[in-house]
Amino acid sequence: MSQFNPHNNFLNLANNQFSLSIIQKLTNTYKVWYEYLPDFPKDSKYTLGAKVDSLFLEVIEEIIKASSSDKTEKLIFLKTGSAKLDLLKFFLQIVWEIKSLDNKKYINLSEKLNEIGKMLGGWLKSLK
Repeated sequence: MSQFNPHNNFLNLANNQFSLSIIQKLTNTYKVWYEYLPDFPKDSKYTLGAKVDSLFLEVIEEIIKASSSDKTEKLIFLKTGSAKLDLLKFFLQIVWEIKSLDNKKYINLSEKLNEIGKMLGGWLKSLK
């Protein structure tokens, strides 16, 4: 039988709050992205648009996996999610540079993704 440890319960609660908050922000940001995708030019919609879309979903998937994993697995999923988030930002920048996404939409998504990145970094830091 395991002993009650209020410190562990606090950490679990804090990690759950991290995951719920990040998942919620990621989901909301994905919904914004999803509204932009139909306006993409055909020549980039099914290449870079599809890549960005896929990376969004992969980041969400990694964070959901992390939220229900033990500490060791959680670190792996969070690091993978963080790397995929960096790739997402990179490809989103390319989309903007080739003018498949206007400045206002790019800034809107970039600000949201940067905030998510900071939250993810904080969660990673709290586990180390």
